[in-house]
Amino acid sequence: MDDRVSSQGHGSAPGIRMRIGCRLRYQLAQPTPLIAMLNVHYSRFGDLERADYLVTEPSVPLESYRDGFGNWCTRMVAPAGDFTLCTDGIFRDTGLPDPVAPGAAQQAVEDLPFETLVYLLGSRYCDTDLLSEDAWRLFEDTAPGWTRVQAICDYVHTWVSFDYMQASATRTASETLAGRHGVCRDFAHLAIAFCRCMNIPARYCTGYLSEFGQPEPHAPDDFAAWMEVFLDGRWWVFDPRNNSRRLGRILIARGRDAADVPLTQTFGPSVLARFDVWTSDAQVDPAAAPTGS
Repeated sequence: MDDRVSSQGHGSAPGIRMRIGCRLRYQLAQPTPLIAMLNVHYSRFGDLERADYLVTEPSVPLESYRDGFGNWCTRMVAPAGDFTLCTDGIFRDTGLPDPVAPGAAQQAVEDLPFETLVYLLGSRYCDTDLLSEDAWRLFEDTAPGWTRVQAICDYVHTWVSFDYMQASATRTASETLAGRHGVCRDFAHLAIAFCRCMNIPARYCTGYLSEFGQPEPHAPDDFAAWMEVFLDGRWWVFDPRNNSRRLGRILIARGRDAADVPLTQTFGPSVLARFDVWTSDAQVDPAAAPTGS
């Protein structure tokens, strides 16, 4: 089954030429094994005009592989001291918003493809066992399919307030429901858990989300989290944090929840000293990466 999420069927659009990339600078007390998941997902690799190769400073040997979800991972041993990882690519996007299919139907569990069933189960951050009663109370009377998923996104978007200062690496979906605040990953985890409770396969996605088409002032660029749900035989993008169809959404990795797709995983003590992400108009300066390491 093709698991790509495409924007086909929305008519013509002029397209967007985007410069995308990131720079992460660590301070390490000792040589430290590290796994990075920072490159564009294989399903969008053909849209790269200039590949977003991973570069390190100082240079170290890199070894790449695909994980169990098909995400591209790179492992290395970073030396003690300052260590920087950087990607910088040129990406051609359709310029079309996330696709919409209001008539997309929900499939019975017994009719779902085998490979989607793992996305009905509880996971590290999507504690469906604690949320099932709330999910059915809130959404049992909504129409199955696209309408129900949108109702879940509407609820999460309204119920939870975005607060970057309240970011937590350990917050679960049930804790987000109780606390009513969080960042984009928390919005995604809660909506995913609700969907799974309602027997809709849902998976966690991380990647770039541009500000193209959005009113200014724009927030500083950052990586984003959203979800994909399985309806009518394919996966569809939903974004409970922004709750709108956006342009320039570029997938890096997907999994059951954020535990499956850490952008970097260090196996030892580390300090993230600087973190920069860019999604900009490539026509402005298509060659030079942002300064400041």
